[in-house]
Amino acid sequence: MTSCCQGVEQVFGDKTARRDLRRYRKRGPSKPTRALLAALRREGVEHATLLDIGGGIGVIQHELLAAGAERATSVEASPAYMHAGREEAERSGHAGRIRYEAGDFVALADRVEPADIVTLDRVICCYPDMEALVARSAERAQRLYGLVYPQDRWCVDAGIRVTNLFMRLSRRAFRAHLHRPSAVDAVAREHGLTPRLCRRTGPFWQVALYAREPR
Repeated sequence: MTSCCQGVEQVFGDKTARRDLRRYRKRGPSKPTRALLAALRREGVEHATLLDIGGGIGVIQHELLAAGAERATSVEASPAYMHAGREEAERSGHAGRIRYEAGDFVALADRVEPADIVTLDRVICCYPDMEALVARSAERAQRLYGLVYPQDRWCVDAGIRVTNLFMRLSRRAFRAHLHRPSAVDAVAREHGLTPRLCRRTGPFWQVALYAREPR
């Protein structure tokens, strides 16, 4: 299967990973990530397993492990972000509780174990095939499924268009994508998930939380 993570390393390279790591150590999680973490904690994360797709420097992993989660799997397409995530795991004492998978999650999905909690924090907007990404990741959510992704607003659409124009002009392969929330929601529901929360966090991002009802 051909990876859809084209140009990720051009945008999410070592300089950006180092900046994000410094910011996290100084300020903690960003506002949208804090909102997702708060929603997950309200549902209960003690002894849970986590699958964090596009985990970056590992913010969700470290925060939920500190809150009582048992172990985590991080799937990350950027080598620089994976390296920074490993560094933070060593610093925080979580290294022995995190498993790392490098590459495109959709291409790797068959070898990634399901987890109690699955998260995609600002990942859907980096991926062209939303249906495949949400479907394959929703399948692996045994209890909770948390997302942070862009709102469907004209100003957000304009911002993404400007970003992609810059990418083209700078000859970078990476493109950002605006997927309709109704389409994302439909795929999640098709895979047995029920909405628990959907809220905006500022002008750009929204947080969605789904649950799989017990059989």
